Amino acid sequence: MAGANSTPSARQTELLESAYAYVLEHGLAELSLRPLAAAIGSSPRVLLFLFGSKDGLVRALLARARVDELALLERLRPVGDDPPAGLEAVAAQVWEWLCADEHRALLTLWVEGYARSLLDPNGPWAGFARATVADWLGVLAAAQPPEQRGTPAGLARRSATLAVLRGALLDLLATGDRQRTTAAVHHQLQVGSPLANTPG
Repeated sequence: MAGANSTPSARQTELLESAYAYVLEHGLAELSLRPLAAAIGSSPRVLLFLFGSKDGLVRALLARARVDELALLERLRPVGDDPPAGLEAVAAQVWEWLCADEHRALLTLWVEGYARSLLDPNGPWAGFARATVADWLGVLAAAQPPEQRGTPAGLARRSATLAVLRGALLDLLATGDRQRTTAAVHHQLQVGSPLANTPG
C-alpha cells in the first residue's frame, strides 16, 4: 500500500492514465480489476499495490476526471485585472464545451461519479458531487460583477444557471439532441432567471 499515499511513481502515473482511458470507454459501474489490468498491461496485484485497494483506484480515477474538469474551469476564469465576462457569456462557453462530441465520454463518467456519490456517500465516490457543485459555482461566481457576486440574488442566479446547464447536459447525454438542448440553454440564458433583474 506504499504507493497509495506517497508521491506517484512514473509507473503509477502511467497506469492511472491508461486506466482512465479504459473507464472513459467502459465506465466505472462494473469495474473489475482483472479485465482492467489485462487491458492496460498490468495485473490486479500491481494495481492493488500501487493504489492500496480497488476503492483507492476509483478515488484516483475520479480525481483524474476532476483534473480535466478543473482545467476547463480555469480557462473560463478572468485573467489578472480583466473584468468578469458575465454570467451569460461564461455559461454559453461552458455549454459549448459540454456539448462537444469529444467530451461525451468524460461527461458520462462525470454523471456516473455524481450519481454514485449520492447513492453511496461513504464509498470511494464520497464528496464527488458536492465538490463538483462547488467547482462550477466558483467559476460562475467569478463571471459575475463583484457587487453582485456576494449577494443572495447573485448566488441564486448562478445556482439557477448551473441547474439549467446540468439539466440540459443530462438531456443531451440521454438523447443526443444537441440542437434542441442548445436552443433551450440559449433561450434560458437570454430570458434569465426570475431573479435576474432583482437588485443585489
